[in-house]
Amino acid sequence: MRNDTDPIAALATAAGPAGISVVRISGNGALSIGDALLPSGTQPISARPHGTFFHTRILHPYTGETVDDAVVLVFRAPHSYTGEDTVEIQGHGGGLPSRRLLDAALAAGARLANPGEYTLRAFLNGKMDLTQAEAVADFISAKSEVAAQVARSQLEGALGSFLSNEYDELIAVGADVEHVLDFSEDELPLNFLTALQERLACVTATLQNKLSTWREGRVIAEGALVVISGKPNAGKSSLLNALLGERRAIVSAISGTTRDAIEEGVVIHGVAVRLVDTAGIRTGADEIEEEGIERAKSYLARADLVLRLVDPTTDSISETEGDENPITAKTVVVLTKRDLWQESFSAPGALSISAKTGDGLEGLRQEIVRRLGIDKERFDQPLVSLRQRQELERACLACEQAATALREGSESLVIAGLRLRTATEAIGRILGKIYTADLLDAVFSRFCVGK
Repeated sequence: MRNDTDPIAALATAAGPAGISVVRISGNGALSIGDALLPSGTQPISARPHGTFFHTRILHPYTGETVDDAVVLVFRAPHSYTGEDTVEIQGHGGGLPSRRLLDAALAAGARLANPGEYTLRAFLNGKMDLTQAEAVADFISAKSEVAAQVARSQLEGALGSFLSNEYDELIAVGADVEHVLDFSEDELPLNFLTALQERLACVTATLQNKLSTWREGRVIAEGALVVISGKPNAGKSSLLNALLGERRAIVSAISGTTRDAIEEGVVIHGVAVRLVDTAGIRTGADEIEEEGIERAKSYLARADLVLRLVDPTTDSISETEGDENPITAKTVVVLTKRDLWQESFSAPGALSISAKTGDGLEGLRQEIVRRLGIDKERFDQPLVSLRQRQELERACLACEQAATALREGSESLVIAGLRLRTATEAIGRILGKIYTADLLDAVFSRFCVGK
């Protein structure tokens, strides 16, 4: 990932039919590049103040051909997204018009931006910390209202502010340890080590509490994996179609119709869900169906929630489907085909539905969200990503090791100081206070070009 300050250009809007397209030029010399795209006699962009916008023709710097009519916006450092001098050209939308604008900017001296390079420069120029930079990509790729809500919270600095307090406290505790390294235990202030242990215990508990939000963060960002299971003809494909609102899976009275896993995304009450219809688990299946059953078992092992479908008119409600699919805490038992019942069926904790008429589906949707433990009303709090989780685990382990060293007395203060430094560096990598080129590459390479 290049991180120089030479002028870069890219489309800030998606290519294709649209009202407008925006080409963003940023970096040293961006204003002069903008000057080269204007007709003679027009006041240069480099002579205009920050916040100026004006309508003009855009010319190709080599041929003088009119490329487009556009509105040009001028941002002077540090008052721009990147913190650099920036020019934004708003022209007509569409694949060809937008490409013509970008080609003109590149011909005038800019280079094509790398994926995520604008946000990388914003981070390097102190416009945001690394948690906020990651939240930019999360917000763009949000699959649900809850995911967007969490990303917005991160963009506003919720996680960065939270962890900065713990980072500062770890530095302070580490500084106190370093300060007394040459002291004997008899020379230390009364209860000094005990007070350090108490402060460190508070930090550790806070970090562990934040670490516990990892699962919720993963489910929100990626979508919860909800697997529909049951015997053949239990109504699995019918339920998938009903929840999706379309005929995605083939429904048939013939057993074993579904021989592969069918995965589709859907948003249920603001929560992204990956619904999977699986092959019915049974014995005596043919070779192809057996492969489908093995795939079903693989999905069941990874599921965040399992909808165990039972047709009570033909199957025992209490019967399980073998050791590979036991009823567990993540199982919701669903009694199907309610429209066909000649008598009433019930089971403790079970829901009853009719995929054909829609009866009971809303209750099932509510139960899915409830069992996933996702309450969109409370997700203005910061959650952690996989990368942040790994660093938090390192920090928590190092804090626990430092606490052990402090309990051993003054002879272990050197070890305590080293472990505190390890913990501080882990939190620093989350915030971007400490970073390497590889870390920045890993974070920003998942961005689109132009952001």
